[in-house]
Amino acid sequence: MTVVAVVGPTAAGKSALSIALAHALGGEVVNADSMQLYRGMDVGTAKLTPAEREGVPHHLLDIWPVTEPASVAEYQKLARAAVDDILARGRVPLLVGGSGLYVRAVLEQFEFPGTDPALRERLEAELAERGPAPLHARLAEADPQAAAGILPTNGRRIVRALEVVELTGAPFTASLPAPTPYYPSVQLGVDLDTALLDERIALRVDRMWADGLVDEVRTLVDAGLPGGRTASRALGYQQVLRFLAGELTETQAYEETIRATRRFVRRQRSWFRRDPRVHWLDSASPAFLDTALRVVAEHRR
Repeated sequence: MTVVAVVGPTAAGKSALSIALAHALGGEVVNADSMQLYRGMDVGTAKLTPAEREGVPHHLLDIWPVTEPASVAEYQKLARAAVDDILARGRVPLLVGGSGLYVRAVLEQFEFPGTDPALRERLEAELAERGPAPLHARLAEADPQAAAGILPTNGRRIVRALEVVELTGAPFTASLPAPTPYYPSVQLGVDLDTALLDERIALRVDRMWADGLVDEVRTLVDAGLPGGRTASRALGYQQVLRFLAGELTETQAYEETIRATRRFVRRQRSWFRRDPRVHWLDSASPAFLDTALRVVAEHRR
């Protein structure tokens, strides 16, 4: 049976499509949004509430504390177990999210390079002392392609790329295998006109603030969010933490969240648009759901 992946940029309409597809196909959702894995990060990640899930089972939400560093290898193991369970029950797995590497890790034959705790500790100490810019410059010399695909401010991913380069002696990008399917799958890309998506992002951030993002972050501070290497860098959470620390005004945090989300969306688009297997759908189209169902039906024949 085919795994249906619903991918694409933030705020484009993936969640709404996944619920409609689940009802139409007899499906269950497996989360592929790296930040929705964290407990308590609800408002800022636009995590569907139980009511909004409309009775559709959702897997791999709220599985990690905010202090847990992200691990794509661990996610891969958990997500494949969820997919296998759904398939064994004769249901349709819907892999839904905008974290491109997480989606690839589930759908493709994907082995992860090892890690070296001492090397990782040294690189992270350097990151804490000097900031991400010098490490990003070093990565640009060692692996220009990897550096081009990682934001200069994303210290966690820069450290991981440098770790792989030092461990393997090969470019980080060389560790990403050529696509070989692990499951039969169809990938539906959900997108919108850029101007309309920019407007949606602003409305989403406005709603996040109205729904209590600042209070949510205050609560998560007590749960250790500032020390969470991955969770503390999430869009919205990073900016509100800076507001609570007195580094930004609340208005600046709000406006920077919108700008950072728009930058992130451009990167998501770039990642998914490189993959010719993704079937792109306009979520503003009146035929949005019908087109998605037709594409899925064609791949299941």
